[in-house]
Amino acid sequence: MKIILTEDIPSLGKLGDVVQVADGYGRNFLIPQGKALPATSQSVKKFDHQKQMLKQKAEKEKKGAEKLGKKLESISCTIAMAAGEGDKLFGAVTSLDIEAALKNEGITVDRKKIVLEEPIKTLGIYTVPIKLHHGITANLKVWVVKS
Repeated sequence: MKIILTEDIPSLGKLGDVVQVADGYGRNFLIPQGKALPATSQSVKKFDHQKQMLKQKAEKEKKGAEKLGKKLESISCTIAMAAGEGDKLFGAVTSLDIEAALKNEGITVDRKKIVLEEPIKTLGIYTVPIKLHHGITANLKVWVVKS
């Protein structure tokens, strides 16, 4: 089955590519999810206009992500946690805690975009990467202090 991709899919191709996929994958997943259109002559013509609109939307999202990235790199986030001997925390700082602290600062970031390899379990200053868009990653300073 030939389809036109309406968004970038790493395993298949980029926006606007016409690709050949298995019938079931296209019919049951890509088309209902809005990630692709069937590649007919009519849909190719229709998609050319949509492609321009999608590119403009993607550029707008990228500019917004760059602006948010600069804002995130200019601030630091402080999280107060209970700690015991050796500056070990009772519990851990997770992406959910960082998301809540950013919300208190007035910045909304999806916690799935916060890249923590493992939860923070000691007091200190940490640099946490946040993936905002394809190729745009901001580094947020997180201060974990004793409450």
